[in-house]
Amino acid sequence: MTHGNTPAPPAAASLPARLDHLVINTHYDIDQAESLFRELGFIVTPRGYHTLGSVNHLVVLAGGYLELIGQPRNSDKVRQEILDSPVGIDGLVYAVEDVPACHDAWIAMGLDAQPVQHFSRPVEVAAKTVDATFSTVRLVPGQFAAGRVYACRHFTPELVWRPEWMAHPNGVRSIASMLVVDRDPAFAAASYARLGRWDQAFALEFAAAVDLPARFGELAAHAPQRDAFFAAMQLRGGDRPAIAARAEALGLPIRRDAGKLAVALPAFNTLLEFID
Repeated sequence: MTHGNTPAPPAAASLPARLDHLVINTHYDIDQAESLFRELGFIVTPRGYHTLGSVNHLVVLAGGYLELIGQPRNSDKVRQEILDSPVGIDGLVYAVEDVPACHDAWIAMGLDAQPVQHFSRPVEVAAKTVDATFSTVRLVPGQFAAGRVYACRHFTPELVWRPEWMAHPNGVRSIASMLVVDRDPAFAAASYARLGRWDQAFALEFAAAVDLPARFGELAAHAPQRDAFFAAMQLRGGDRPAIAARAEALGLPIRRDAGKLAVALPAFNTLLEFID
């Protein structure tokens, strides 16, 4: 959220918050991103084609999932918001049951929310094509400077959280946290707290850019070079030695610490942390 002379936001909201998914924006390089995650030992879902014009792959995990999103080349339908957003982790998506009510609640907070969107993408299940359907509400970009923030309701969750897509060879089970970098981490934490209180399944962490080398060492150089950004995702349950070997075979920078492995994805300005 832009600030400076802006007064501090009110205290944390009392409503609970649940993660729907995090987004890595690939622009036109979704093929590379899909291959990279597959080679790191994730099951990556077949390509999805949104009615809005974008394409995606999912890494489906217990609770929230990871979405790789991109824009097809030579397409007659351009989803400009994808290209207007930076490559890297650029989406924090809340799970809600009532998207119009979320829209109204955000407006009541003084936030600028876009109209509710309804869209779908076809999914192949048991040799049949069926539509996965969603509703979303997005905050107008710029209110949270680190990236896009929106909420989603799945009307067909059985077409996303499928067991065959969740048994990842690398052992990763869920998303533990996301690290938000801001020049004023305390203000950023208070700003996001307005949107809800996370349960123990997921957390937002906050830091300043100058703090990254202490946590990631030389890998910090592969994070975005902006005042505010989504820097890293922490993932639970991975087989760290096996993931490290896969990453090294791909030529990816890694850092081993006690109980933790960090892997940089330089092409996508993204840091991954693997913990127990």
